Amino acid sequence: MIYNSHYPYFIRNNIPEVNDLNVFREFRRKKIASKILDELEKRVSKTSKYIGLGVGLYKDYGNAQRMYGKRGYIMDGNGMTYNNVQVQPGKSVKVDDELLIYLVKEL
Repeated sequence: MIYNSHYPYFIRNNIPEVNDLNVFREFRRKKIASKILDELEKRVSKTSKYIGLGVGLYKDYGNAQRMYGKRGYIMDGNGMTYNNVQVQPGKSVKVDDELLIYLVKEL
């Protein structure tokens, strides 16, 4: 789950990225994702001051968006990305799983 990022900001700042954290629908709301993040944050804290992740922007990601905020993740301040490239004002992008906002947490 932690892997070398393709997101330029994380690469430049050596921020390990949690990627593709999923819990099957029937197992959601049982704090499984939180327990996984607890362990990942603990492991990453041994070698990094920060951890990062990207989250989708449409409704299907609502639960994840709320959870990350409650856990102390904040937006990295670089705006939206599409396929890991910053979305420029006035440009159109497709709203799908590649439209993300990246978040970071100080460990």
